[in-house]
Amino acid sequence: MRWLLLPVSLLAAAAAFFAQTAPPNPTGISVGHIHLVVADPAAYQKTIVSVLGGTPVNAGPLTMVKLPGVFFIMTAAKQGAGPSGGSKGSTADHMGFSVKSFAALKAKAVAAGLNVQEVTPNVQAFVTFPNDVIVEVQEDTSLTTDSAFSHYHLAVPDQNAAREWYMKTFGGVEAQRRPGLKGVGIPPGTVDFLGGGGGFGKGKAKEGAPPAAPPAPPAATKGRYLDHIGFEVKDLDAFAKKLEADGVKFDMAPRDMTKQFGLKIAFITDPFGTYIELTEGLSKQ
Repeated sequence: MRWLLLPVSLLAAAAAFFAQTAPPNPTGISVGHIHLVVADPAAYQKTIVSVLGGTPVNAGPLTMVKLPGVFFIMTAAKQGAGPSGGSKGSTADHMGFSVKSFAALKAKAVAAGLNVQEVTPNVQAFVTFPNDVIVEVQEDTSLTTDSAFSHYHLAVPDQNAAREWYMKTFGGVEAQRRPGLKGVGIPPGTVDFLGGGGGFGKGKAKEGAPPAAPPAPPAATKGRYLDHIGFEVKDLDAFAKKLEADGVKFDMAPRDMTKQFGLKIAFITDPFGTYIELTEGLSKQ
């Protein structure tokens, strides 16, 4: 296995060279999109643009924001059957972006009425978008754009197993966004994993008391406001055959939707509960 030590600044600089999906890795895969199911897609689109920048675009029923290295895609929730919760508490805990100016980003977020929880003062924070969708932001003054995709951060019970699955399935390479945080490099960023002693750690009890119950595992993403994450595929039909040969089951086999919104699409779920859409054609949007 290859090992890459990729600092945030390098990943963000790479993402800034393109305003759509990144050039794929040798397996034909790159990060694609973050898919939100919300009451008012147009309003959510405006909020994202006002805070993170990007370009608003639409394709058939898809309301989108094009950002360096990733798309946000918003579709309307069905009346009476709304999503069950935000990203926190699900396997897709949060998404990460590098930003050119933390101060400017914070001002925009506050103006939009969003909660900003600073982790590293004046450098890094978690921003709560509508419907409890969490976005991590970290300043990188070398960026040539307002923001750029950095990472997916998934919550899993077994970080090593998750890392191996994403490497095998998507042809990713072992990478570190920062020292001590092992993830999977998939252009233009990383897939990182929370686990172990955090949300899944064994609880500690006082001496003589029975062991504390472990925290509940995170919920699967499907049916939540952040319903799924996406990867763009160079040749979806060929990739689907490879996945099937490897024993990966499809929630929805490849389907040609180019007439409806310019994409071929398919769906799988990772072993830990993250719903994943595979697209072909997003890079052309």
